[in-house]
Amino acid sequence: MVDPKLLEILVCPLSKSPLVYDKTANELISKSAGLAFPIRNGVPILLIDEARQLEERDFI
Repeated sequence: MVDPKLLEILVCPLSKSPLVYDKTANELISKSAGLAFPIRNGVPILLIDEARQLEERDFI
């Protein structure tokens, strides 16, 4: 779980757009950049090299 107050201030490092928490995958999603950033041990890893590219089906 990501603290809602933290989620309010975090943005995608690439697009600077808001991130959405995906509880199922435990990732922060940047829809505008098409990236999913992992959360490890409760810490969001907002490094572009660590993000996975979203596939079209992830946007549904």
